[in-house]
Amino acid sequence: MTHLWVRAEQRANEERVGLTPDGCAALIAAGIRVTIEKSDVRALPIDGYRDAGAEIAAQNSWPAAPADAIIFGLKELPDDGTPLPHRHIMFGHAFKGQPAGQALLKRFKAGGGTLFDLEYLVDENGRRVAAFGYWAGFAGAAIALKCWIAQQEGGICDPVGVYAGRDALVADLTATMPRNQSRPRAIVIGALGRVGTGASDLCEALGMQVTRWDIAETASGGPFPQIFEHELFLNCILARPGTPVFVPESALSALHDLRVIGDIACDPTSDFSPIKVYDRTTTWDAPALRVHDTPPLDVTAIDNLPSMLPVESSQDYADQLLSTLLSLNDLETGVWGRAKDTFQTHLAKI
Repeated sequence: MTHLWVRAEQRANEERVGLTPDGCAALIAAGIRVTIEKSDVRALPIDGYRDAGAEIAAQNSWPAAPADAIIFGLKELPDDGTPLPHRHIMFGHAFKGQPAGQALLKRFKAGGGTLFDLEYLVDENGRRVAAFGYWAGFAGAAIALKCWIAQQEGGICDPVGVYAGRDALVADLTATMPRNQSRPRAIVIGALGRVGTGASDLCEALGMQVTRWDIAETASGGPFPQIFEHELFLNCILARPGTPVFVPESALSALHDLRVIGDIACDPTSDFSPIKVYDRTTTWDAPALRVHDTPPLDVTAIDNLPSMLPVESSQDYADQLLSTLLSLNDLETGVWGRAKDTFQTHLAKI
């Protein structure tokens, strides 16, 4: 019997989960054994999973799970260097040459396990079967706006935290917007995708003017002076070969209207990053990285943005992923087979 083991997240500020109690019930009805670890922080209470028929395990007990269990989590594992013998479903960030990703692959190689990277669960057309993109865009735009609001008060963005939902986040931003001052203008690149749609929706909810760009507007390869005519630039395009440079390093020496860069795609260590004025992610405790003082220019680049809205983002993502989880009995073909082939290709390079 296929056994899915949903682990507790061990990363700070991570309350999401990729399976809801309703989804758990559907898997059990399909003949899949489900174990849910207890969690001090998970946004969805354990009682719903227990009522759905799941087995309950101690928090962070997954290393001792049966050898045939498939371990399912979202964010990265503790970086303790231990070999990984299980099959894991998670966002590994291991296939683009990232140093931490290489270390993770070495752990899989040492333990004989397999990584089914959630980013690489794709259909026959190469489209991801499930993504947190909309909520990443929504929250990323919100933090970029918080950075701009802090600048208007002569400061830098305070730590950010979890919100009960979309409406609470919008209400908070509305209440802190400077009065008797024009809303900032935003340009969203990748506006037709999930991430860009979420970013644009947040901006519109706050009454901001939004310029939406996608492939057609960036096909020339740049430069793109129009970006610098907006106070906020929201990058929603993943770094990959051929991605144009939107903000070159030379931008720091020029006067312009741009005040906040929200790198929602958030891949600053990639050689293909389209934003060349920063080199590291930011955090919930320190959301803004000031890269220029006069005039101020801040970059915000947090890599678990949907966690700001953990209930809505979990429910949305889990609903998208459920049909794929229901096919866990066959890991050699379809979505799972493609993900396994991707893993093995990159593992062979280690």
